[in-house]
Amino acid sequence: MPSNIIKKILQARVYDVANETPIEAARFLTKRLNNHVLLKREDLQPVFSFKVRGAYNKIINLTDEEKASGVIAASAGNHAQGVALAAAQLGIEATIVMPTTTPNIKVSSVAALGGKVVLHGDSFDDAYEYAQGLMDEHGYCFVHPYDDPDVIAGQGTVGMEILRQISGPLDAIFIPVGGGGLVAGVSCYIKYLRPDIKIIAVESEDSACLKAAMEAGKRVILPEVGLFADGVAVKQIGKENFRLAKQCVDEVITVSTDEICAAIKDVFDDARCITEPAGALSVAGLKKYVQTHKVMDQTLLAITSGANVNFDRLRHIAERSELGEKREAIFAVTIPEKTGSFKTFCKTLGKRSITEFNYRYAGRDKAQVFVGVQTASFSEVGLLEAELGGQGYSVVNLSDNEMAKLHIRHLVGGHVPTDDVDMNHERVFRFEFPERPGALLAFLQTLGSRWNISLFHYRNHGAAFGRVLVGMQIPDQEREIVDEYFADLGYRYWDESDNPAYQLFLQ
Repeated sequence: MPSNIIKKILQARVYDVANETPIEAARFLTKRLNNHVLLKREDLQPVFSFKVRGAYNKIINLTDEEKASGVIAASAGNHAQGVALAAAQLGIEATIVMPTTTPNIKVSSVAALGGKVVLHGDSFDDAYEYAQGLMDEHGYCFVHPYDDPDVIAGQGTVGMEILRQISGPLDAIFIPVGGGGLVAGVSCYIKYLRPDIKIIAVESEDSACLKAAMEAGKRVILPEVGLFADGVAVKQIGKENFRLAKQCVDEVITVSTDEICAAIKDVFDDARCITEPAGALSVAGLKKYVQTHKVMDQTLLAITSGANVNFDRLRHIAERSELGEKREAIFAVTIPEKTGSFKTFCKTLGKRSITEFNYRYAGRDKAQVFVGVQTASFSEVGLLEAELGGQGYSVVNLSDNEMAKLHIRHLVGGHVPTDDVDMNHERVFRFEFPERPGALLAFLQTLGSRWNISLFHYRNHGAAFGRVLVGMQIPDQEREIVDEYFADLGYRYWDESDNPAYQLFLQ
């Protein structure tokens, strides 16, 4: 274990601006998971994130000459606020480069703290490159968000507090991972003093840079990252962070967007606070760890790392949380097209609550319905599907169908005329593009007018990415060039033409 990083953690200057945050029992999660669940409330920091620790410790240790030149940072938000607060406390000018996809609450908070905000690019990596250019041009001192010994040491004080606050049994600590500053600092300190405590790193499935590095035995660059959990949307784990993490981390767990949304709700139920997606990452990982390893009667601690979330994003979070917790299942069910068939179907469901029922007449004999049903657990979803099948219904489980969850449930009832020959050439694609003012218009202009658009669905629900479902009439002789054409657009896309949700409800 590197003793130099332990010394740096012990000497870290953080409490001029940071608080020693409490550890609180999560009583509802404790009861539900049959384990003693604790939350380390880093969302209670002055900037609602642990990032202020590392930022201040880095800046306070700069030379007088470096402080006089001003500091610059690249951040998706939380590190930016930490740098802005630290710089203001020390009377230093701070320039913060943030991706254009950064939630407005983080941008306005940085400006309110006195930081000069520069918006550039769609991701942290874009902002980072631009900040490097400004640093060279103006002579600023760069404050890295994670790959810096002083930043790592500042974040490591979270681990120091945990061991000071918990003297009794502690089986595992769950730490969210983006670039790796928090996991590197905390894991080093914990393993140095309490090697018996497991360190579980938790990443979002679509930005799992530590998991990829662990599997490869070296740092790798992810081709792309999802931005739902924008606070951990990093393509490559930090160099120093990986060096330390691979010595101290026992396991890496990845979780889905729906699982993160469910964890946000869990934290709200227990602590009456709303964490950002990255802030609930550790709780989602803790729940998955319990489910996977079947542990009971252990003491498990999750670090809730931040609470900077746009209010309008809560629509998306609430919509997906029930699916993430497996408390709702969605199905496509074929029922007879006759009087009383809906009533008969509801009787089959028994006392389960129907959360959604979408239907449109589509033929004389059969009807396709899109139905959402409240469920108590993951196992009940399979039982319900089997029950419906046993009653003679044709059933397709759409609970894990991304297109169905994002688009179809808001579009049901749009079958095309059977005699429309042009519609035989329809293909359906799902796109993602960085969300910002004018983003939809920019997307349409980039998409061009090569093929006729036969279906279009777009929802803006506060997420960092805009999501569009597009139907296009593409002649058979041009189908070979579609992938090449879309690849040139530069947007992530999926061909959903064979998706059963589309075929059952829209084709």
